[in-house]
Amino acid sequence: MVSEGAAGRGTRTLRAEVALKTLTDGPDAPERLHSVLEQALVFAGATLAAVYAPGEDGDLLCLVGCAGVPRSLYGLRDTYDRSGRSPVADALREGRPMWLHPEELAAFAESRRAPSREYHLAALPTHGDGGGACLLALGEGAQGFDADDRKCLELIADAVACPTPQENVETGELPAGSFSLAMDTGRVEVGEEILELFGLAPDAFDGKVETLLGLTVPEDLPSLMSVVEAGHMSIGERELEFRVLQPTGPPKWLRLRGRMLPGGDGRPARLVGTVGDASKLRSDVTDVARVQRLAAALAIAGTVRDVSQAVVSALRGPLRADRIALAELEGDRLVVTVLDPPEPESWPELWRMEWRSEWPDAPVRAMPTLGAALREGRAQIWPAGTALEPCLLYTCWDAPHDFGPDERALLTASAGLAGQALMRAHAFDAEHELVGMLQRQLLPRRLPKLPGAVAVARYLPSTAGLELGGDWYDVIPLPDNHVALVIGDVQGHSAGAATLMGQMRTALRAYAVEGHPPDVVVSHANRLLMDMETDLFATCAYVDVDLEEGSAWFVRAGHLPPVVRHPDGGTEIPESEGGPPLGVVSQADFPMSPLRLQPGTVLALTTDGLVESTEADIDVGLDRLAHELAVSDPAHLGLVADALLGNARRSDDVALLLMRYDGMASLPQRESWTVWRVPEAVRHARRFSRRTLRTWGIEDDAMDAVLLVVSELVTNALVHTEGPVRLDLTLINHRLRLAVADSSPRTPVKPTSIGWEATGGRGILLVEAMSAAWGTVPVSGGKQVWSEISLEG
Repeated sequence: MVSEGAAGRGTRTLRAEVALKTLTDGPDAPERLHSVLEQALVFAGATLAAVYAPGEDGDLLCLVGCAGVPRSLYGLRDTYDRSGRSPVADALREGRPMWLHPEELAAFAESRRAPSREYHLAALPTHGDGGGACLLALGEGAQGFDADDRKCLELIADAVACPTPQENVETGELPAGSFSLAMDTGRVEVGEEILELFGLAPDAFDGKVETLLGLTVPEDLPSLMSVVEAGHMSIGERELEFRVLQPTGPPKWLRLRGRMLPGGDGRPARLVGTVGDASKLRSDVTDVARVQRLAAALAIAGTVRDVSQAVVSALRGPLRADRIALAELEGDRLVVTVLDPPEPESWPELWRMEWRSEWPDAPVRAMPTLGAALREGRAQIWPAGTALEPCLLYTCWDAPHDFGPDERALLTASAGLAGQALMRAHAFDAEHELVGMLQRQLLPRRLPKLPGAVAVARYLPSTAGLELGGDWYDVIPLPDNHVALVIGDVQGHSAGAATLMGQMRTALRAYAVEGHPPDVVVSHANRLLMDMETDLFATCAYVDVDLEEGSAWFVRAGHLPPVVRHPDGGTEIPESEGGPPLGVVSQADFPMSPLRLQPGTVLALTTDGLVESTEADIDVGLDRLAHELAVSDPAHLGLVADALLGNARRSDDVALLLMRYDGMASLPQRESWTVWRVPEAVRHARRFSRRTLRTWGIEDDAMDAVLLVVSELVTNALVHTEGPVRLDLTLINHRLRLAVADSSPRTPVKPTSIGWEATGGRGILLVEAMSAAWGTVPVSGGKQVWSEISLEG
């Protein structure tokens, strides 16, 4: 019955009053407080509503009920000091409502954890059955709670019937549908109806909560664990739905309602409540749990498309709607993110005229009714016969349809949740694109062509969130037909881990190119990481392959060993002594282990994301990888890599590097000469070069350019450096490479111009003129100046 003053109230306030009267006229069921709080989400535009009441000793105000988005988003606590500074305590002491803007909330910063967003807050003392309690409502609207919102919240505060947190569980036999869980031991007392729902006989139940959890659908375990794990619990009401497996047919939906009771005086904290058959607790439409399921789905929806699909899945079935669309206002156009059904002919003519490839967009100016709804910021319902126009959450029926209050509440709450989720999703999409771009920049764009070998790599990013991974790989060509294969993983998933990954990859490449053996390369990288004073560490495997000899040395720093596939199809995981992860021990040893490679051998290096899971440890995963590699066809290495990643879990990043050693078709011929610092050193170097080239069958008329380059490079090393000088000659496929190594890191500089009176600088110009290519590389504290000369024709 509506009061006399109802005529002057807004329609929304009237609907709230009717809904609350319906709830409070019913029996005082355990879920009544939660249902009352949900009205703050529907009628007052709140994103979170909670009730705090005095605790057992009266010094604390404890959370006894909560509805809406997770409290962690706003930094709300489970308890507040009744004599301290907090909106809850101040509202109760002063006996009046408090309406606080974000700036005013700064004064209460010490009473809350750091929130992740700005919000408005309302704190209202209750006057119902739970006198002495306080209703807390939070909203993210730009203008805060308006007059209608405040009136609705006052009605809700009056309707709150608050169970006190000091209630104790009565001893003796529990009601048939009730349970009591001891949080310290995991022992649970359950009524016979609950056991029947789980398909258990009373004498077959061992009293362990793990037994009940083992009968639930695995996908629902995370939400259930959030209830039974003490570390994630809060004092207050909890409600969720989950599924239990059945001997035949689909799983059964159950609904859990519970409340955490604090411990004290030697008593453990307990979760008490009820479990019932969800299909019998609600009709097809009047289902508050639909909002809960939608909120849960939106909480893990990362992209705009994920949000849209979650909304359609949550609403079309229970509402029996013929069409559902979700759209956003971008500038002066309404851009649709999902249509169900997706066919153009199923939608209004206006959208068909504005169709843009997969989804339509339409100008708001062509839809005045929609424009008015958007300006007013409220939902609208258009009866049958009204010209159809799309709105942000657009649901329609072909036949006339009467909207009940439950459907209105469901649509209103869903639209609000979808709007918030879309804002997060847009930020997610933008950040995801940035993450992907950064990840691509940190990994090699392409792998080099190798003489006598083929390498392929794959990187599979995690789908669990936006955080950057620290997995990396690299293929580094080295002098003398060597190649370094590197794979690694930086601890954690963050921008810091990704940045460190880039630094480690660069450092290892630099140390490798200097010509150090594998153990020295990894030791240098370890000392570098220690000097960086980061809290992160990294693992890596480094393999130096001699493509001429078909041999390799590998080093492990806390990483997985390589998996080797032999030409006959057999596989092995070579035993090796590994060192600690990089960045853990400053003076660590990294022993080298040998490998022999026959033509057709495949080396596989991977990170733990491919072989480790919650179901199996690393050893089992490595054995599985070895088996899959054994049955693969190494002739198509890219297909092998794709197949190996086919069953990879997506909760962690995965890097995979494969190399097939084929053997070099023609081996180079090599000779070296140590140049002594004697007056005739240059002449001795030329004589060694002439004798070597004749042995290799090089005609005398092709030697002049070679001997001139040898003279210039050896003279330059002897004049401008100190210490040993070495001359190396390498011939492969009528191309001669000569290199002079010395102990000076200084690179020779080609002069930009030389006058007639200049006494130096012409040597490098002569080398450049005689060479097909030339350059310098750092080698073990010094450098190597090299030149390549074609001997054909």
